[in-house]
Parts: sequence; structure tokens; C-alpha cells
Amino acid sequence: MNAARTPRHPAAWTETVVELIRRTSTELPDDIMTAITRAADDSREDPSAVSILRTLIENADLACTTPSPICQDTGTLTFWIEIPPGFDPSPMIDGLREAVAESTRRGYLRRNTIETLGGVSRDDNLAPDAPVLHVETTPGAEEIRLWLLLKGGGCENVSAQYSLPDASLPAGRDLDGVRACVLHAVWRAQGLGCAPGILGVCIGGDRAEGYLHAKRQLLRPLGDAAPEPELAALETRLLREANTLGIGPMGLGGVTTLLGVKLAALSRLPASYFVSIAYSCWACRRRGCVAARDGTPKGWLG
Repeated sequence: MNAARTPRHPAAWTETVVELIRRTSTELPDDIMTAITRAADDSREDPSAVSILRTLIENADLACTTPSPICQDTGTLTFWIEIPPGFDPSPMIDGLREAVAESTRRGYLRRNTIETLGGVSRDDNLAPDAPVLHVETTPGAEEIRLWLLLKGGGCENVSAQYSLPDASLPAGRDLDGVRACVLHAVWRAQGLGCAPGILGVCIGGDRAEGYLHAKRQLLRPLGDAAPEPELAALETRLLREANTLGIGPMGLGGVTTLLGVKLAALSRLPASYFVSIAYSCWACRRRGCVAARDGTPKGWLG
């Protein structure tokens, strides 16, 4: 009975999600652009690093005005979708999948989905498991909220997960151990993740949920802080310490290795203590949308 209340307008959803993908792929979020611009103007920064940072700014400006993707690797499409109780998501998902295919045809997305066993490229970026969708029911909600993250392969390859205690770091089961893991991951990545990066970090959970929750932290704006005082303090400390490692933009030296660190925690089993680190490159492509039940956009987020 509840499902019958959901209008079936997949075409409206297609139009809305194509625009969400265009914005995410071609427009760098304002807070990221501000942080890179501020870093380029930092008098402490190495001249070669300033040149790299200014090139990133020029690239982002060109992508926005063309419009064309900020990076040729348009990444894995991961959607987080919050729906009201009783809402049938089927028309929305149908429209969303068509939007991915249409965005690929328009050039907002690269043909980026490969069948792992056969090595065949999916020309429309669609597969049974692609794009990645996480749909949650939000009690009391009347509207639909969609968040999209485009995360490329270079930064995904340097993401990391640790199981504590780890005698090789050394790192115990506490926030000092978490600090050791994060700094080790940044040092090991060097410039391979297209620094300056943004880190989403989850403490706890299991291996799967921990990494997913870490990745979700990349949706947070750079200017916010974790609600837990101890995590907020550690975010600030890690950002400061990572930027003293000398790695710099693209690993070529400087004081801008990270733009942000976002921490969160999940409950865990007594036997497990995971630290999951989702590394995003400088082009942290995240955007959101608020939509009516029929797919009409009501506002843009991020």
C-alpha cells in the first residue's frame, strides 16, 4: 500500500541524476578549491609546490567552464541515498542507472567499468554491481537525499586498513595507535594518491563496514569537525603533523600533503580493532541533491 504512493517517474530521476553527475565530475567543491588556493598562497610553500597547486586550480577552472571531467579517471560511482518510509526506490534506481549511461554518452564519465574476469569494458558503466548504491530509510523524512562520490583508482590504490595491535609500527589499541596508522599510510602513499589528499578514517567496525564508513567521511566538508572532542582534536593534530612530512603536492615536496582528515568510529568486536583509511586525491569529487518523491530537484548540496 505504501509503495503505491510513490510516483513512477524514472525520466525525472534520470534528468536530476545526470545533473548531479555533471556537477560532481566537472565542478570542484568550493571548500576544496578554497583550500588549494590558500595553500598556493602560503608563503611557507615550496615554489615547485606552488606551481603544481596553481596548475590544479587552472585545471579545475577549465573543467568547470568546458564542462569536462576534472580528472580523466572519473572513478567508482558510489551513491548514498536516504529515502522516506514507504518510498519505493525502484523508479529512482531505474532513472539513476539510465543517468549513468547518459552521462557516459555525454562525456561526464569515462568508460570506467571493467568486467574483472573477462576484462571487457562496460561502455555504459553499468553492471549488476555498478554503480554502487547504498539506500537507507530515514524515519520522518519527506524528501530524498542523494550523495555521490567519484573516487579514482590512483587514490583508491593507496587507501589502507590496519589491524591493531601492530608491532611493526608500533601501534596499540588506542588513539595513539590510530595516529601511527594514519601517518604511516600517508608516508607510504607519498605522491601516488595525487596529493594533497583528504583522508576519511574509521576506527572500529569490521573490515567491510569500517572501510565503507571511512569512505563516507569524504562527504564531510573540510571545515567541519568530528562531534567527539577526542576525535576532533586528533583530526587537527593529524593534519598538522602530516603536513610536516615534506611529501607535498604530487609527492614532490612541500608543506601541503593533506587538505583534511575526517575521523569517525564504529563499535567493534573484542577481538578486532581495525583502522580503515580511505584516501582521496586533491579532486575530492562529492556532491549531493535533495529531491522530491517524483525526482524533481529541490536543492544541491556540497
